[in-house]
Amino acid sequence: MSDQLACVGCLRRSWLLAMFGPYIEKTATGSVGKRSPELLRLGNEDLVEAVAPAAGHRLLREVEALGEAGLGDRLDAAGCWSVCRHHNRYPPGLRDAADAPWALIGRGDRELLCDLEPQAAVTIVGSRRATSYGREVARELAREVSTAGLVVVSGLAFGIDACAHRGALDGGGRTLAVLGCGPDRPYPAAHRSLWRRVVETGAVISELPPGSTPWRWSFPARNRVMAALAGMTVVVEAAARSGSLITADLAADLGRDLGAVPGPVTSRASAGPNELLAGGCCVVRDGQDVLDALLGAGATRLQRVGPALDPELTAVLAAIESGATGAASLDLPAARASAALARLELLGYLAPTPIGTFTRTLLVPPKPGER
Repeated sequence: MSDQLACVGCLRRSWLLAMFGPYIEKTATGSVGKRSPELLRLGNEDLVEAVAPAAGHRLLREVEALGEAGLGDRLDAAGCWSVCRHHNRYPPGLRDAADAPWALIGRGDRELLCDLEPQAAVTIVGSRRATSYGREVARELAREVSTAGLVVVSGLAFGIDACAHRGALDGGGRTLAVLGCGPDRPYPAAHRSLWRRVVETGAVISELPPGSTPWRWSFPARNRVMAALAGMTVVVEAAARSGSLITADLAADLGRDLGAVPGPVTSRASAGPNELLAGGCCVVRDGQDVLDALLGAGATRLQRVGPALDPELTAVLAAIESGATGAASLDLPAARASAALARLELLGYLAPTPIGTFTRTLLVPPKPGER
């Protein structure tokens, strides 16, 4: 086990949780969101008494019989690495969390996890049934913060989670996925290609051993890891009763920054974030709001760089910035002026108004030689 950074006792705990999966599921039924993190704070003996007093001691003896070499062989065979709470490479964000996993098992870049300071990461979560608005915001938000150097943490689930990972990858940044099953199992299965991309450029982690199936309790359990790893948790979309709000509560309990993306007051998908905003959490409109909250206002300026422009489009954009509002106010034939404005809108430099004119967006052209 020379390549593993977890002691045998902590690795046994991971296998114990996998074996206790159905017992924890039964005990946590009805309050699975709050109950499972509480159960995972218990030591092995107390966990046995809480969830499986009849069969638990037998399972505990089976786990305690697992040897160091055998556990290491299982991890190596699955292509996984590990790190535990007793090692100085355990991630900083989890060291002050009372219910942190005894061990984390992962695939990908272990150093990304071990070196991850909370102020260098943001957790982005939200509804699995996200709207087009939520998906667009999550992807762009993740792209912006990853471009600025932050690591994006999320859970690989459908909806907002997947968009956050993809946005980070779009920005050429690093992203870390926390799973509610074994780290070697893409979940959901439809995200196998996304799981592979995250493993290739970042890391996928879990407190459960390779091959473990997901349980209802394991998702709120993994939420506490997501909340602890990052200095800020941002909720993009969530219904009034949502697992994403559990993550927000856990982040607040740890003293982490909490942000939410405002949405239409008539939208069920935005009920959770709007409620958080009414309670005083940070308004997140874009990546700059996240950077200001984590690093201090103005410490890092986020510049949104768009595609390169040819000379004519550059001239038209300059005219709009100088006060021109439409094709009629440009020094070009009407057809060419309309075509240029349409191209600038498609490229993201202009936004149409309800009265048929155009306004300038925050996107800036690249400097010569930049692209």
